[in-house]
This record gives sequence, structure tokens and C-alpha cells, in this order.
Amino acid sequence: MRKSVFERRTKETYVNIDLNLDLADQSEIFTGIGFFDHMLEAMTFRAGFTMQIQCQGDLQVDAHHTIEDVGICIGQAIKTALDDKRGITRYASCAMPMDEALVNCAIDISGRGLLVFNAEIPTEMCGTFPTEMTEEFFRALAHNAGITLHINLAYGKNAHHIIEAIFKAVGLVLGTATRLNSDVTPSTKGVL
Repeated sequence: MRKSVFERRTKETYVNIDLNLDLADQSEIFTGIGFFDHMLEAMTFRAGFTMQIQCQGDLQVDAHHTIEDVGICIGQAIKTALDDKRGITRYASCAMPMDEALVNCAIDISGRGLLVFNAEIPTEMCGTFPTEMTEEFFRALAHNAGITLHINLAYGKNAHHIIEAIFKAVGLVLGTATRLNSDVTPSTKGVL
């Protein structure tokens, strides 16, 4: 099975992640930010992964360090679990509706970390989650996982719906792109 455990400890946060790409089971996620936990659970469910996350962050300062460091750790855990990427599908895209919102998302597990993010989120907060951190989370994840990730909001008005559509879309394309479908490395170069 493709799985990994990743731990990061700084003066600002402690994050521990246990990830299994090949087992769709109940994930247990605790970051101290309820809306963020809900979004990570939705992403993991759509990916068909199992992920345990325990995080203690300096939430008395704000949520920035916690959200960014969880993105770093998920990215590193994905990168480790994929190893040499042999046999993965590599590419995936989807259009994800969530009520009035529609998000288009595309991924290339290329070994090159890049995020393109085009989404205006109309409010500053969803619960205790600063909505501007949506982009920062996915930038940290993409860079550390070594994936190229494009997220584009086609339209939407409700911040909760927009963000949930983004997390679900990323989960769906991550699950599809990491799915095993051969025994070769999916690159004309022979390596990723």
C-alpha cells in the first residue's frame, strides 16, 4: 500500500499526518479550525484516501501558520506515498458544482510544484477560517507534493459553497491522478 507518515514541528505548529492513498476509510482530522477540518474531510473523501491529522497551532495568533503547515505536511505525505510515481494516471480534471458555485480543477503530478488559483471569495471568514488562506493552503500543498494544480472558479456567490467546491474538486482530481493504472512511469522521459 502507498502510505506515509509525516511530522513537522516548529515554534508555531506541530502537525502529524498519517496518509494512505489506497484505503478509503474514515479520516480523523483535528486542526483546531472546525471549517478547515470539514473541508479536509471532504477533500479526503472525494480522493478516496484515508488521512489522520493531528495539529496544534498558535491559533491565539491567527490561523495562518496552522493552515499553511497542514498544507506543507499533506503535500510532503503525498509526495512520499507516491514514491517514484510508477503506474499512476498522472493527469485529471473536473468541473465541481456546489449549489450555485462551479469550480474547474486540473492536476498534473509532474514533480514540479505550481499553483494557478483564480477564485475571488466574497467574504473574509467562514467560521474561524480566513478565506484568503484557501489559496495559501493549496500553494503549500502543490509545492510540497510536486504537483501542478489549476483551480478556477467559473462562478459562485456563497463563500462556503465556493470553498467546499474547491476542496472537493482537488480531492477528486488527486484521487483520479494518483490511481494506479499500469506498471510504467507516465512520462516520455521515463521519470517524474
